[in-house]
Amino acid sequence: MGFLDFPFAAGAAAGSRDPRRFPGHEEVLRYLEAFARRFDLLRLVRFETEVLSVRREDGGRWAVTSRKLGEKGSGDEEFYDAVVVCNGHYTEPRIAVIPGVDAWPGKQMHSHNYRVPEPFLDQVVIVIGASASAFDISRDIASMAEEVHIADRSAPASTCKKQPGYDNLWLHSMIDHAQEDGTVVFHDGSSIKADVIMHCTGYLYDFPFLGDDSTITVDDNRVDPLYKHIFPPEVAPHLSFIGLPWKVIPFPLFELQSKWVARVLSGRIKLPSKDKMMEDGKAFYLKLEARGWPKRYTHNFSNYQFEYDDWLAEQCSHPPIEEWRKQMYAVNSVNTAARPESYRDEWDDEHLVAEANEYFKKFL
Repeated sequence: MGFLDFPFAAGAAAGSRDPRRFPGHEEVLRYLEAFARRFDLLRLVRFETEVLSVRREDGGRWAVTSRKLGEKGSGDEEFYDAVVVCNGHYTEPRIAVIPGVDAWPGKQMHSHNYRVPEPFLDQVVIVIGASASAFDISRDIASMAEEVHIADRSAPASTCKKQPGYDNLWLHSMIDHAQEDGTVVFHDGSSIKADVIMHCTGYLYDFPFLGDDSTITVDDNRVDPLYKHIFPPEVAPHLSFIGLPWKVIPFPLFELQSKWVARVLSGRIKLPSKDKMMEDGKAFYLKLEARGWPKRYTHNFSNYQFEYDDWLAEQCSHPPIEEWRKQMYAVNSVNTAARPESYRDEWDDEHLVAEANEYFKKFL
């Protein structure tokens, strides 16, 4: 998951303390800090500064208003030729709609606010979701809670089964409704009295600082219109977005997106006409419809992230994503499904690890 020319390897970054192949978030932070130091990026970052608004001026430049956290007033306005939006999409929680939940007396929270399992001691917890956060948090909470029930909308309506390896963890179909007496009813008709509903339901794209002059809208988590998930055709290349795709290896993809944007802004790469960029976006939406994917999966790259990466690399005259990296991602996806409780400690791709370590030598 490291940047392409800065290996994320045990002991590679200054201050590395977690040698595990699947390290904790503290090690990821140390890696990012080491990357910033290595390439002298900190001098370019204004920490604790909020962007209040980004609006387009008559001459095509962008007025950016920002303010230091804790300060009052209207903020400082500066003018730029281009704006690249990199604010991420793991801040604004997406909350499941549950009929009757307003009268339900329990506590609701989102995975964004989850930290440790101890507050759930002896409680009955429902975890909504079927992806990584739901999987990890449900098992973490199960170490303390009386019962944990996972509600998965993709599970058949009749689903109600105990999970292997646990005496207090069950998988259900989605919640049907909640009741005033604390009962939560699932689609299979089963019900429990729960203390907490944990929403592991993802996030919303949110750009509160952008106005209508950005020319983009967000509808059911589709940021539209965008050329290659980056440039709004109407105002390209002077407004762009980095990091919208999900179900990806984020750092290499963001790096290649950034290289492409930099080359476009510097004039080394010329974008297609506005009409051609719009046509490309419409063709992409037709492919999603043919695949049967809902609109909210517009930026889900689970099936074609490397195809996209390699397209970006080709645009930038950069080598494609390394074959060992692609294979390692595929093998570990299979391993995670086969060994959900132990994939962090057991794997069968040591040959790929060795190949990666040999590749890293040119950068270490």
